[in-house]
Amino acid sequence: MGNLIGLLPMVAVVGVFYFLMMKPQKKAADEKKKMMNALKKGDSIVTIGGLHGEIDEINESDKTVVLDCDGIYLTFERAAIARVTNSAPMVAETIVTEETVIEAPADSVEEVIVEEKTETIDETK
Repeated sequence: MGNLIGLLPMVAVVGVFYFLMMKPQKKAADEKKKMMNALKKGDSIVTIGGLHGEIDEINESDKTVVLDCDGIYLTFERAAIARVTNSAPMVAETIVTEETVIEAPADSVEEVIVEEKTETIDETK
């Protein structure tokens, strides 16, 4: 019974490690895989090297993509794609806010005068 109680903190540490480290990493990997499977011709992407381009061709057998970078065609591994910048045109949302302006009477406004104190430092010493 004492051995089981001694193992309890170790099991707790492993459990905390799993939920803090492994779970978010697995979620990010699943999202990346989902993004890679959703790639299609015409998607604008950014590579891991920072190159921006548009997908011109996807080769499923070699797991490569051909990017059109302003008329220059480059072939990259699919794993070199960092993110998709705009696969579908986004619809802009218009947010309307209402502002209420309260005007204060002129006699209730106080004038604050701020004086700056300056010191001269003699650096020749």
